[in-house]
Amino acid sequence: MAKKVTSKTKTQPVVAPIKKSEEADATVEKRLVALYKLQKIDSQIDKIRIVRGELPLEVQDLEDEVVGLQTRIEKYKTETKSWDQKINERKELIKDSMALIKKYETQQKNVRNNREYESLEKEVEFQNLEIQLCEKKIKEATFNRDKCTNEIERIEAILEDKKKDLEVKKSELDEIVSETEEKEKVLVQESLENEKLIEERYLKAYHKIRKNSRNGLAVVEVDRDACGGCFNKIPHQRQMDIRMHKKIIVCEYCGRILVDQTIVAEVEEQ
Repeated sequence: MAKKVTSKTKTQPVVAPIKKSEEADATVEKRLVALYKLQKIDSQIDKIRIVRGELPLEVQDLEDEVVGLQTRIEKYKTETKSWDQKINERKELIKDSMALIKKYETQQKNVRNNREYESLEKEVEFQNLEIQLCEKKIKEATFNRDKCTNEIERIEAILEDKKKDLEVKKSELDEIVSETEEKEKVLVQESLENEKLIEERYLKAYHKIRKNSRNGLAVVEVDRDACGGCFNKIPHQRQMDIRMHKKIIVCEYCGRILVDQTIVAEVEEQ
């Protein structure tokens, strides 16, 4: 009779597996912390740039105006030279015509018949007409040259005022920049370093929300049961989901990423 074989397989101790959900929760929490920290840094940069206000744009506009006025002045100066050249050319033509008239009048004294005299007379008349035409052209050119000169003087006066305004605005901007430049550099570097901790898809979403938000807020805390961005009430169940840190939750009204006081406190401690 065959002996009954008793199984002596040892019972393995039950080890609680590392719950993937817990790992996922921890990862989501880290993402939320990184996103909220990034928001805090970027908000500080925004405040620094708001302090500068519209000054950079005003300076840029004034610089563009100055360049534009200088270009116009150069254009009028070129036109002035062109009119001066035309005036001088006409004056030379008048000299030539007067020389010819003198020559024809001298020849008239030595003519042998009336036909030669009349022919020379016509040449004299033609040259006199040429002189009249040149004088008319000189008058027109002088008027246009003077007009250009007046415009140059007028624009130069405006340019001088704009340069003074630009100098004042630049001085104001330089003063503000010197006060905040170092701090801004540090914050920008911190922002870039913090971005490296965030996955690209979340970073893209963050920047997209920030771009579409008037105040630059993409990540906001839940304050007094309301979204810290649009101030709409958040249902209690949704608030519980936000506190669980199981997934990234956005405001159903404004699309901003929502964080609870735990995340805020963790970032404040850092």
